[in-house]
Amino acid sequence: MRLPLILARQGDVLRASPSFRLLFGSTLISGLGTWIAVIALVVDVKDRTGSAVWVSALLIADFLPGVAIGLLFGPLVDRLSRKRILIGADLTRCAVFVLLALAVSSGQIVVLALVAGIASGFARPAAYAGLPNLVSEELLPRANSLLRAADQLTIMAGTVLGGILVAVSGPDLAYWLNAASFAISAVLVVRISASLLQEGKVQSEGHWHDVAEGFSAILRSRPLMAVLVSWSIATVTIGVANVAEVFLATVSFDAGSFGYGLMWTASGLGAVVGALFASSWLERRRMTVVYASAIALMGIGDIAAGCSPNVWVAIWFVLLGGAGNASAIVCNSLLVQRGTPDPLRGRVFTVLIGATSAVLGIGMALTGPLVDAVGPRWAYVIAGAVALVAAAAGFVMLRREPAQVLEPATS
Repeated sequence: MRLPLILARQGDVLRASPSFRLLFGSTLISGLGTWIAVIALVVDVKDRTGSAVWVSALLIADFLPGVAIGLLFGPLVDRLSRKRILIGADLTRCAVFVLLALAVSSGQIVVLALVAGIASGFARPAAYAGLPNLVSEELLPRANSLLRAADQLTIMAGTVLGGILVAVSGPDLAYWLNAASFAISAVLVVRISASLLQEGKVQSEGHWHDVAEGFSAILRSRPLMAVLVSWSIATVTIGVANVAEVFLATVSFDAGSFGYGLMWTASGLGAVVGALFASSWLERRRMTVVYASAIALMGIGDIAAGCSPNVWVAIWFVLLGGAGNASAIVCNSLLVQRGTPDPLRGRVFTVLIGATSAVLGIGMALTGPLVDAVGPRWAYVIAGAVALVAAAAGFVMLRREPAQVLEPATS
């Protein structure tokens, strides 16, 4: 299917649902500001300290809250108003980046980044848990594709703009722009009806009972277990490739920072394409085939990139892997949205995000010694092999077409 037709079909979702249009706009605007600021944060801490330890602390502050929220506080995404969570997260992050422009030490920057990470840890599952209530079942795959494509577009554009802004004017302008992006995002979310983001109030039987209920929902469901198992394995692949990529580009290919940037851009472009095409693939093929094939593309892309003679050949395989990655993530969202009733959907998303974030952190931590031991080419080949194992696991666990929605665990 040609790209113009794909884009036209995706546009049907924006025309059909004003509420989704607002959520999409919020995602696009806040995501662009966030990625502009990410570059500024890293450069700011590096320039203040000259220490890789402080940069590591900053990166840990970004993803660690997602792990803690997913494993300990997921029920809040179901018990509290998802609309208020989204607005509160936007306003919190707006305030954080205003304060970052005024921060005077690296310690303050890391603490503020941690607060922003906590807000993001609640906002993302709230948005994806509420999404099935904003669009029809028929349009749900396209809605997920559009949100994922928006994420990838903001990563590509935001990192480039962030680098330019920081080089020209320092980090403060990037912080102010990101604060403004969250303020605009909050205004857009205010216009979405709270009843559309959430079917009704969820009664609690105690926090830890509610936490256990989220884990139980995953263990009872073949589709959700498929996401947990296969995507956790695939996340190891992502962690290895993320760390090894700079060494593959600069050492194995001798392409310098330009080659590294080229590979990053190719991966991002592939992810945009994969996200946009995922819904059309799902309309023509069963979820089992699309999901397993998407993860397999990640593996094939990594293996071929590791075996490539130079960066100009490798970028095409990196692009292929990026397309598979984004398509698989769209499938992950759909499997959770279709396989979980609304009262449990928020905590299931948070558990899965938390678990895979933990795996990503462990994978990245172990990749350094791996690259030192076998070199970046073999690290990529190993990463690709792991992805093929993940694809096989996903295919086996989804042999039967997943059920649309599970019955709630409680009456």
